[in-house]
Amino acid sequence: MLAESRRPLLLHETGLPVRYYLPPQDVRTDLLTASDTHTYCPFKGTASYWSLPGAPDLVWYYPDPKAEVAEIKDHLCFYEVETVTG
Repeated sequence: MLAESRRPLLLHETGLPVRYYLPPQDVRTDLLTASDTHTYCPFKGTASYWSLPGAPDLVWYYPDPKAEVAEIKDHLCFYEVETVTG
């Protein structure tokens, strides 16, 4: 298991699915490799990425997000992953 959290931050963006940002303590970051990829969002700022073998840039985070979304700082978000609730 790569991540398990009972305390995600939910981010609602227009036209996109709800994104779950997990605290880094709830993610096995030891299994991830830092990527050289960076992207820019006008609403959140510059994102950095982590990869798994065979899954490049699977995880992203904002080390210095814009003030409006400051709570997502360093929280990790995943591309289309299976979630389990309960």
